[in-house]
Amino acid sequence: MLQIKKISVSVEGKPILADIGLELNAGEVMALMGPNGSGKSSLAYALAGHPKYAVDKGKMFFDKKEITELTPNERAMMGLFLANQAPVAIPGLGIKSFLWQIYKKFENEKRMDLVKFRNWLDDEAEKLQLKNGLLERGLNDGFSGGERKKMEVLQMLVSKPKYIILDEIDSGLDVDALKIIALRVKKMVKEDKVGVLIITHYSRILNYLKADKVVIIEKGKVKEMGGMELVKKIEDKGFEEKK
Repeated sequence: MLQIKKISVSVEGKPILADIGLELNAGEVMALMGPNGSGKSSLAYALAGHPKYAVDKGKMFFDKKEITELTPNERAMMGLFLANQAPVAIPGLGIKSFLWQIYKKFENEKRMDLVKFRNWLDDEAEKLQLKNGLLERGLNDGFSGGERKKMEVLQMLVSKPKYIILDEIDSGLDVDALKIIALRVKKMVKEDKVGVLIITHYSRILNYLKADKVVIIEKGKVKEMGGMELVKKIEDKGFEEKK
């Protein structure tokens, strides 16, 4: 279980989040929704351990182990993965070599050799409809927005996280890319019991990746919690109706 217990977060002394309390179980999908500037991405960064986001109060737990003071690397090694809203390009960092190093770091029990790993990687890239030759480039170098989001999913598959934070992974995606990504994450939830916190403004990705819990956040505070019925209300009335 990923637990957030009444945390308050600030950036350079400015309060951003107040008394946020959430619980995400293994194999569960939680949708975090709200208007622009409500603090959704700030919560994602705080969970991932971004040093800019100071947790002034409260605690966070990963399968009952407190992670509030752990570094981003330590959290990642435990199995926490943040898919960035705007993945950066790193020219010169070869994708296949990069992913092979990640795989070796996280897989200790049934590790494939390099040849088998690269064949598996090519197969998964094909399922994600990443074009031939993209894996021969530097990380995200010359990639479109949709290709960068698919590369985030490929990194998830390699690192096998227990909990995933998807920070607006649906932004800028066409219908086909959205469906491919959502269904691949759904498969991870079903087969590997991965817990997913999906941050989004819109309901379209939730048509493929159904949420067990929906949380509305406004002005840095949780305003309402429920199920998919909240998504329908937001579609009909917008966030301004959520008082």
